[in-house]
Amino acid sequence: MSEPMTTPKVAQKGSYPTELEAGKDYYWCACGLSSKQPFCDGSHKGTGLTPMKFSVEESRTAGLCGCKQSAKAPFCNGSHKNLP
Repeated sequence: MSEPMTTPKVAQKGSYPTELEAGKDYYWCACGLSSKQPFCDGSHKGTGLTPMKFSVEESRTAGLCGCKQSAKAPFCNGSHKNLP
């Protein structure tokens, strides 16, 4: 079992441009450990962090957060630009 995490791992300093389908449920990785970024692969188990379920009303390409710091999660808001 993993140690509880207080902050997520930065998976990437930038967004993941992703095609999203209207009405489909997605699970965005919030811990940064998934090997299937930006989506959850279950790597969060035991970390204390959980994925974020979301969907979109219209099919579109969206930038999903890779640094896991966005205030608009699961979407990128440029927070990665402030990381060291």
